[in-house]
Amino acid sequence: MRRAVITGMGVVSPIGNTLDEFWKNIEEGNHGFSLGRWFPEQSEELSVFADVKDFDPSEYIDKKERRRTDLMAQYAVYAAKKALEDSGSSFEDIDPYRRGVIIGSGIGGLHTSDEQIQTYHTKGNQRVSVFTIPMMIGNMAAGTVAIKTGFKGVNYCPVSACSSGAHAVGEAFRAVKYGNADVVLAGGSEACRLGFAFAGFNNMHAITKSTDVNRASIPFDKERSGFVLGDGAGILVIEEYEHAKARGARIYAEIAGYGATCDAYHETSPDPGGEGGAKAMEFAVKEAGVPIETINYINAHGTSTVINDRTETQAVKTAFGQHARKLVINSTKSLTGHLLGAAGGVESIAVALQMRHGLVHATKGLEADDPECDLDNCKGENRRMAVTGALSNSLGFGGHNVSLCFLPADR
Repeated sequence: MRRAVITGMGVVSPIGNTLDEFWKNIEEGNHGFSLGRWFPEQSEELSVFADVKDFDPSEYIDKKERRRTDLMAQYAVYAAKKALEDSGSSFEDIDPYRRGVIIGSGIGGLHTSDEQIQTYHTKGNQRVSVFTIPMMIGNMAAGTVAIKTGFKGVNYCPVSACSSGAHAVGEAFRAVKYGNADVVLAGGSEACRLGFAFAGFNNMHAITKSTDVNRASIPFDKERSGFVLGDGAGILVIEEYEHAKARGARIYAEIAGYGATCDAYHETSPDPGGEGGAKAMEFAVKEAGVPIETINYINAHGTSTVINDRTETQAVKTAFGQHARKLVINSTKSLTGHLLGAAGGVESIAVALQMRHGLVHATKGLEADDPECDLDNCKGENRRMAVTGALSNSLGFGGHNVSLCFLPADR
């Protein structure tokens, strides 16, 4: 079995489109939330959202290409290119068929779908763009990144709602571990900043009711009322360890375990007992081959919904027993909002950076303790600590549970 390490990362997010900006805002506890109107032509109602700011893909995608590339795929190309630059290699020394791309998306090209369906109904079938299908399908993020990079190996798009990006990272880890690839660009991308998406989530009571940007995404807080919908992408370069070592690469962290399960319970609600999430965590730690005591930090799925945070807390207790009380747990969604299919990729980057810097960020906005979320959820201040082992959890509609295990690069 081979080791898989993270040697490059690229991000598009509500708190920054470069690693430096992203980390600075994490360290300073700056969220990316704004207050605005989702339906300006229909309602004066204000809501909180987490949008990507100052995104400029022109360095990698020209104006003509952008007209036929959905924003979701543009995010992915930008983040993938930044990840390669961060890695310090284009990997041309590796057979292109051993260079892969796995990028998840929970919904795909929703901007294109929304726009072209309206065109069809208002202007007729002849006015629907010839680029509609390749722009709307979720796998086009992975496909477009491959076209832009020349990576000809394994290439696909996991679609598992909010677990999509985490599944992609986990499958990339396995591809490298089992020798099917030497390097994989992996993560997730999502672009759902439009009224149609907000309406769907809001009408099912998943969106926060708060109009206070500082009390909107508050995971594990007793007053939490739902998540803040956001956009973004997170792409990692996952490379075989010996190749990375030979070229003198900077290694952020090692991916050592991957657990994936399903609740088989309900379309949108997690199993109240949290057994599926617990098993995913157990499987990830078991594959990593370390004692559970090695894990001292968990980046929770932590959506700020009433049921999810309560259930995830129970899952951690089930997986770790008494050791659960010694874990530091936070939720990056308290800063970024919920990036849906991109969350697993972006949060993997957040874990790797926290591990590298020896700092676990506070769960922003957590003020009112909830007796049902009674673990150490990193309330108040950042923690300066050596992260000896970390998990990143992603839990998606459909009951999909993913847990990724990260270990320090120098172990």
